[in-house]
Amino acid sequence: MQSSKFSRTFKQSFGLMLVFVAGCASQPESRIHNDDAPLQRIQNVVVIYAENHSFDNLYGLFPGANGIAQATAQQKIQWDHDDTPLPELLVFGKDGKPDPKYPRLPNQPFRIDAPPVNRPPTVIVPNPIHDFFFHQEQINGGLNNRFAAMSNVGGWTMGHYDGSQFKLWKWAQEYTLADNFFQAAFGGSYLNHQWLICACTPQHTNAPGNMRVRLDASGKLEKRPQSPSASVGAVQVYSVGLSGRVTPDGWSVNTSQPPYQPSGIPPLADGPRTHTNPQGYTSGHIETGEPVPPQTAQTIGDTLSEKGVSWAWYAGAWNAALADGTQAPDAKRRVIYQRAENSPNFQAHHQPFNYFSRFAPGTADRAKHLLDGSDFLADIDAGKLPSVSFYKPAGRDTQHPSYTDIMTGDTHIAGVLEKLRASPQWKDMLVIVTYDENGGYWDHVPPPTGPGWGDRWGPGSRVPALLIGPHVKRGHIDSTSYDTTSILKFITRRFELTPLAGVRPKAGDLTPALQ
Repeated sequence: MQSSKFSRTFKQSFGLMLVFVAGCASQPESRIHNDDAPLQRIQNVVVIYAENHSFDNLYGLFPGANGIAQATAQQKIQWDHDDTPLPELLVFGKDGKPDPKYPRLPNQPFRIDAPPVNRPPTVIVPNPIHDFFFHQEQINGGLNNRFAAMSNVGGWTMGHYDGSQFKLWKWAQEYTLADNFFQAAFGGSYLNHQWLICACTPQHTNAPGNMRVRLDASGKLEKRPQSPSASVGAVQVYSVGLSGRVTPDGWSVNTSQPPYQPSGIPPLADGPRTHTNPQGYTSGHIETGEPVPPQTAQTIGDTLSEKGVSWAWYAGAWNAALADGTQAPDAKRRVIYQRAENSPNFQAHHQPFNYFSRFAPGTADRAKHLLDGSDFLADIDAGKLPSVSFYKPAGRDTQHPSYTDIMTGDTHIAGVLEKLRASPQWKDMLVIVTYDENGGYWDHVPPPTGPGWGDRWGPGSRVPALLIGPHVKRGHIDSTSYDTTSILKFITRRFELTPLAGVRPKAGDLTPALQ
């Protein structure tokens, strides 16, 4: 009797289990849809791309985040070229020698906006070098202990701010701050803007020899024989500026100009005003090198258009810079790279789609997708933003050291966020505010490496990233491992696009920040 009762009970239980399993197996699409339900609520993605600050530089004091207090002594102490700790930190001037305007500092992170340095965020400060090969040596295999030695400004790289005085800090407190978000590529703005739109590095296969980097047998920048100790002066290498822009095998990694206007290279006198001089531009101490050849790699713009998803790249001062760039070669350019008080200081190498043949002058895609910053503000107010918007502020509003201060950009971007929150489209919006790269500033967290993460291009150092919107977790710190390609991964997943090959498999897709 007991055996028969057990048998009936087992059969009933087993039968119920089979029904449950079969029911689950018959509804995979439903489960997938439910998993993506928070994602489907996002109808508008807005990416705001600021400039040149590491996470520790702006958010290293943010309560609860992985900040400077979590750095080890080994990560804080900066080493000289001979593998010995520096006795102190020196700030170097443009001549590569100690700048008497700055005090000698202990070998450790320091406050820029507090004694003894006392540089508030309303003043323009030095611009640490942030080139591709310099950056790799600064990271030093994840030790992050050669930022001072491999910089034009020495110990200035170790400075940070009390970010609680910034408006964007308040937005980070209200919504989600990602404290494990890395720039996609080593080095500077030019390459990281490319990685923002295509997760790829531009090719310049036929670049002339004077644009190619000179490396030593270990693959590092070849130093000049007279290069000093970092306790005396700034490092001296053979390849810096023009001579460090292209790898020996023809990849364009440091600031280079687009083939189309607006560009830092004027047009030919007898050529189309919409294009640049293919030989480059030389005037006095300025030498641009050749423009980057038109690129053909697949971009996020291509995959969005392929699926019929609306999108635009909005750039502050785009229309003014375009008019400026298409003047005669000998005309005075007052918008592109001008540092006059009334200039927007438009940076041509911050406009990645302008390097691609699909968006060449005269094409329908250029007219449809490459728009001015004033169009962005008008579309916000009218509730007419496309499904995906990239916004690049003009140079004076990006927080970039050396040609603008931090507070101006902080005020500008916070003002844009207020407009977005008042927009009719806000209820369905995700806004991502992040930085193209660290600007040469120290950060203590090692970039991720290994299969699915590291490759010859990056990732580089941590940068701030804020995720903002009605569907984002409130008052949250997201420590998921992300890089710039995570933005592409999110857009691709949300709109079911063809994945871009360069997106890193292990990078998160930003969905952990959603409610």
